[in-house]
Amino acid sequence: MFKSLLLLALQLQPTIQAPLEPLGIVTRDALPVRTIAGVTVVDTPIVRAAHDFSRRHSSDWVYRHVMRTWLYGALIINHNTTLKKSVDLEVHAVAVLLHDLGWDQTPNSTLISTDKRFEVDGAVAAREFIRSNKHGRNWEEIRVQHVWDAIALHTQPGLYDYKEPDVKVTGTGISADFHGPSSGITQPEYDAIVQEFPNADLIPGTNNTIVWLCQTKPNTTVDTWQQAWGEHYVENYPPKGVSTWDQLSH
Repeated sequence: MFKSLLLLALQLQPTIQAPLEPLGIVTRDALPVRTIAGVTVVDTPIVRAAHDFSRRHSSDWVYRHVMRTWLYGALIINHNTTLKKSVDLEVHAVAVLLHDLGWDQTPNSTLISTDKRFEVDGAVAAREFIRSNKHGRNWEEIRVQHVWDAIALHTQPGLYDYKEPDVKVTGTGISADFHGPSSGITQPEYDAIVQEFPNADLIPGTNNTIVWLCQTKPNTTVDTWQQAWGEHYVENYPPKGVSTWDQLSH
């Protein structure tokens, strides 16, 4: 039941297609890189800091998910000449590394609100991370905004699929973790990443996290793709008077 609900919610699988307009930003040729699971990724101080920040605020399974999605996104970029010229690699890396900060279940986490969707919690936390980082505080506001948008929209392919390349490729790489290789990723490449960062706990972990959100801040899940989990697994859900239907049908 859990798995079928999750796959239903994530059933739209976008693809990255050329052409995309170049943004005039710094690309791989000007940045240091490293290799993880056979994938070349950007390796700058702010990216390393984002990685470390994500690790501190992620459970083991969420961290593995974050790393897989970073590598899938990097492969999508690496396989597409247009994306290699148009995607801001630091923006993509920071966005995908921090995209699930809204899933931080550390008791009394300062990253988690009581009144915002988890995607917004993550976007807000990522923005604050950038602005407080000595390398990020000099970023142009458009770069910060793209990180915010990429995280806030990463569960909504019907929206991010029409956004800037940085935002779109972030969502597409995350989606690949649930749907399998796409957008130029080969099966051997995909399998090598899974071998390095196993994914057996992705589905149960995601389901349990969505139920936790429906339990701990149900008002933020009503009228969203998460609502089905609350209806199936949380007592007295949804709260009355919160849904658009409740507010407009009387």
